[in-house]
Amino acid sequence: MQRTGIAIAAEPMMRELGLDQVALGWLLTAFLVGYTVFQIPGAVLGEYWGPRRTLTWIGAITLLATAATAFAPRLASIGTVTAILIAARVSLGAAQGGLFPVATGAIQNWFPLRNWGFAQGLLVTGAWLGSAVTPPLVSALMLHLGWRAALTAACVPSLLLLVWWQLYARDRPADHPAVDKAELAELAATAVATEGHVSLSRIVRVLVDRQVLLVTISYFLMNYVFYLVTFWSFLYLRQERHVTVLESGWLASLPFIAAGVACAAGGRLSDNLIARWGTRLGIRILPLLSLPLAGLFLWLTGTAGTAYFAVAALCLAFGFCELMEGPYWSVTMRLAPADSMAATAVLNTGGNLGGVVATPAIAALSASHHWHAIFALGVITSVAAAVLWFWVDVARPGALSQEVRT
Repeated sequence: MQRTGIAIAAEPMMRELGLDQVALGWLLTAFLVGYTVFQIPGAVLGEYWGPRRTLTWIGAITLLATAATAFAPRLASIGTVTAILIAARVSLGAAQGGLFPVATGAIQNWFPLRNWGFAQGLLVTGAWLGSAVTPPLVSALMLHLGWRAALTAACVPSLLLLVWWQLYARDRPADHPAVDKAELAELAATAVATEGHVSLSRIVRVLVDRQVLLVTISYFLMNYVFYLVTFWSFLYLRQERHVTVLESGWLASLPFIAAGVACAAGGRLSDNLIARWGTRLGIRILPLLSLPLAGLFLWLTGTAGTAYFAVAALCLAFGFCELMEGPYWSVTMRLAPADSMAATAVLNTGGNLGGVVATPAIAALSASHHWHAIFALGVITSVAAAVLWFWVDVARPGALSQEVRT
């Protein structure tokens, strides 16, 4: 909600602060730059501080950055206002850069290995549900309270959650009074020993590991579909399908709901496939099926006869794409369990770079209404992302991972 609220509040905010759409574009880009650059530094900080302390600081800086955006003064110089807002957005992106990698460390500590995929999928489900409820919620608050209050209101549940996290959370189950001996024994059966504090040599080892890079390149390619649906589905429905603004808003939220359901389901399905077929074969079944199907339904989106069939195909395309969120993250954890934060930070850096590359390409093609070419490119990237999984092997010799039991 705090990431995407500014896009919903953009029109009245620009009008009040004297900004244009070019300035708005810089604000949206500023978050992505900060978010991408601080993936690995955020993960390193998480290795040193632990998930509890790091996620507390992430939440606190996120709240401050959102408040700065909401209460940016209306100054005489438009450049000054823009600079304040860009600084707030970069800070927001930098703070949240470590969010998912550090959360991965918490998942590794608190969940048995057999449930890593489901836990990762459920984590992303929360993000998508936030994306789905933000447009109607922020729009309603703006209508009654104004854009500043709408952005501020989104901070209230985050503040409460931050306080609860700081008081209740612990880095490890053994430190929590509510965890019993049976639960500790279950976690100990698949626990992964770490090598102490993270070091430069360990980070470099993760960065150059062939298997981690294979998964990262595949994630880079898959994120073309991710960013296409996330940022351009509303515009597609307006420009090419000629749907009204109000109807477009509700229709554009449907793929996010489909993605939220798919993330949790894909994580659970991946865990079950690994348990049934083993790591070498089990990790490959889902990507080899779901990613090509994502490409197929993306193509059907462009060829659908009506807007409603197009939205249905788009939901299925995004759903099959997001079935892979949990598997991408959990497999990366398995590839480098002693450095899961750093490894997943590399993964997410690659994914965000996919957005950096895809966004201008889609913008250029959509400006000329070449939507069929946009969807065709999505088919190519989806299939290519799937093909790379033929070479992903958690059980390879010389792996960063140590022998763990499933």
